Amino acid sequence: MTIDPVWMPLRELAGHVRARRVSPVDLAEIFLARLEKIGPRYNAVVTVTRARALAEARRAEQEIAAGRYRGPLHGIPYGAKDLLATGGGIPTSWGAAPFKGQQLAEDATVIQRLSAAGAVLCAKLAMIELAGGMGYRQPNASFTGPVTTPWSREAWSGGSSSGSGAAVSAGLVPFAIGSETWGSILSPSGNCGITGLRPTYGRVSRHGAMALCWTLDKLGPMALTADDCGLVLEAIAGVDPSDPTTSARPYRYAVEDGPRRFRFGVLAGALDGVSEDMLAAYRRSLDLLRELGTVEDTALPDLPWEAAVRIILQGEAASAFDEFIESGGVAGLTAPEDHFMPYARDAVLAKDYVKATRVRGVMAREIDRIFERFDVLVAPGRLTVATPLDQEFRGGMRGTSRDIMGAVGNGAGLPGLIVPNGFGERGLPTSLQLMGRAWEENTLLAAGRAIQARSDWHTKHPALED
Repeated sequence: MTIDPVWMPLRELAGHVRARRVSPVDLAEIFLARLEKIGPRYNAVVTVTRARALAEARRAEQEIAAGRYRGPLHGIPYGAKDLLATGGGIPTSWGAAPFKGQQLAEDATVIQRLSAAGAVLCAKLAMIELAGGMGYRQPNASFTGPVTTPWSREAWSGGSSSGSGAAVSAGLVPFAIGSETWGSILSPSGNCGITGLRPTYGRVSRHGAMALCWTLDKLGPMALTADDCGLVLEAIAGVDPSDPTTSARPYRYAVEDGPRRFRFGVLAGALDGVSEDMLAAYRRSLDLLRELGTVEDTALPDLPWEAAVRIILQGEAASAFDEFIESGGVAGLTAPEDHFMPYARDAVLAKDYVKATRVRGVMAREIDRIFERFDVLVAPGRLTVATPLDQEFRGGMRGTSRDIMGAVGNGAGLPGLIVPNGFGERGLPTSLQLMGRAWEENTLLAAGRAIQARSDWHTKHPALED
């Protein structure tokens, strides 16, 4: 039997690996070749880790042949955003020219846990320089060039986990690890037509990941389906003594038997500024959600959700990169605006930062009260489809565009899931954003699986150029 592993969901691919119908070494060779041939078209790859990948694949093949199968990621290739440390002489550039040759001593905890699960690291993937912490406003903010969505070479893949989104969408790896401070998993997942999961803050260790904002940064999976994301999350979640912010709450991905009814909440204010094509896809999605449960409108209390989270992000980013900024190193960054915007962060007053952190506590309590009535809150994935490469973008934490779901979810540390839900302008993917209660990723993933069981948007893939 001939097996085509490209764009194959993880559970299905794992079944072939476990039954030895496909070899981990052959899998690695297939995806390494795609990374090397196709990856440069989209500026998606920083480093192909060929030697490490083949060594890990050979080890996986030997273990499986000996009956020592580790689980559903054993022998499965993946890519990692280039802010995750990798030892063994593999550079970790943070997407920034001044750190292009940086080599770190050991793997990040997430990389270690994926290695323990038997996964095969095939590439370090492109990202916005310093995860966007210097205030970039357009797609060309990485020394590797702007990452394009595989759906159009003229459109941006999203930031800051740009390469992770494009690599999964183009079938260069079955899954990837991204990071999110505010939108950096959900944005590229939506722009690239894939599924992305932002875990609860503290669910996944950030040890060995570049710090942008200590109280907002999160690491999570980007893959084809919600089920894929659950399988990866189980492998990377858990307490880590090297990251004191991690929770001791255990996590096990669970797929429930039988149908489930969900209580969906439609968040008032989340539609402000959303384009007509995104709204049309969203309204179709609400019709589908009504088949899965109840759909009701809800409103947030009048709090400075976005302003508070922006102050926290800007203040912590200025502190995290204080020495680099003061040294003048920002002059070596790629985006022109990143040469001067970091200095404005010094204007964030300590009293304002303290107020923002206190307001965040109120925000977390208020959103938790809303989740007493709902299982999942829903909104359009982004304001628009992917931004053209020659334009500044709208949305998220930049400019004046609103992103209430991003502010609430990241400010309160809540899990979020993005799933594809159609196509809009220029044939580009649209998306649906789901948000769940803290620590309830399984509820969120169950909703994502239910949506994907009744739709086929996640099975659509771009027609790649030869």
